[in-house]
Amino acid sequence: MLVDTHSHLYEPEFDADRPEALARATATGVQYLLLPAIDSASHDRLFDLCRSHPACCIPMMGLHPTSVNDNPQWRDELCRVEELLATPPAGVARFCAVGEIGLDFYWSRDFMEQQLEAFRYQIELALYHNLPIAVHTRDAWPETVALIQEFRGRGLRGVFHAYSADLETYHALKESGDFRFGIGGVVTFKKNKLADVVRSMALEDLVLETDCPYLTPVPHRGKRNESAYVRFVCDKVAELHGIPSETVATVTTTTAYRLFGLDES
Repeated sequence: MLVDTHSHLYEPEFDADRPEALARATATGVQYLLLPAIDSASHDRLFDLCRSHPACCIPMMGLHPTSVNDNPQWRDELCRVEELLATPPAGVARFCAVGEIGLDFYWSRDFMEQQLEAFRYQIELALYHNLPIAVHTRDAWPETVALIQEFRGRGLRGVFHAYSADLETYHALKESGDFRFGIGGVVTFKKNKLADVVRSMALEDLVLETDCPYLTPVPHRGKRNESAYVRFVCDKVAELHGIPSETVATVTTTTAYRLFGLDES
């Protein structure tokens, strides 16, 4: 059994074959697809998928950091996140995390203060609702570590999605809360530094993800990603650790169950 802890199967890239993509994931042994929110523009798509497949598609709720950029309504978006966390929409039983939230300075650093405010606000929501956070970080690892350290000792937990930093950052985050690290298709790329980092990370600290339709792993790199391809990530982590893929699947799935409160049956 596998869990894709970060999938955007509700995005338009899957409109032509979403049922087939979901069936392929199930056939590959993917028991759950965890679906992070982006902003209100995609909420209906997210909720519709979770309503139609409640046994395997589990939503998160949060405001993506790039949806803060140049958006005069971003605080209204945060209010909507808060409302939905308090009262999930009809047909949606619960949210498994507050996400995806975080910092992204790749496109611009002009909205840094707004992103920091939104990140802190949503962390407080996660603590209030006793939910893990799913953190997006791009070109902002020092700022992310500093902010997370502000919450040390308050029981914060979650996953750093698409982890791409070094071992020093890994250890700094581990010391700041109960955190796990999402490993996706990038680990399969040639000439990347992530493989060496993952080799030195504790297997119990890892969960697997695709971030589909993005970051497609080898051997399908250059094509659309999908949740079924999480097995290629599993195989690569197994290779790096020198253990069977079945062991990686068991350990990472158990970690995902516990972190996100999933039904192990």
